[in-house]
Amino acid sequence: MTRRLTYPEAAAELRVEESWLRRHIKKLPHSKKGRVVTFSDADLEAIDAQFHHEPEQAPQLRAVGAHPLAELKPLPSRRAART
Repeated sequence: MTRRLTYPEAAAELRVEESWLRRHIKKLPHSKKGRVVTFSDADLEAIDAQFHHEPEQAPQLRAVGAHPLAELKPLPSRRAART
C-alpha cells in the first residue's frame, strides 16, 4: 500500500515549514481527494529533486595565506559625492 502523508508529515520529511508547502502547493506534485491533500513518497522525491540545491564551492584564494578581504577598498565618502 502506498504511504500517504499529510501536510505536517510531509513538511517534517522534507524539513520545511508546513506553510511553505501550502504556499507552493500549485507547483508541487500531490494528490487530492475533496479538500484532503496528501503526498506520496514519489511526490516527496520529486519535490526534493525540484528544489534541491548544492552549495557552490568557495573561490580559491590567490596566494597561500592571503586574506579574502585584502583586495577590498573602501567606497568613496558620500559627502564627497554631494559637492
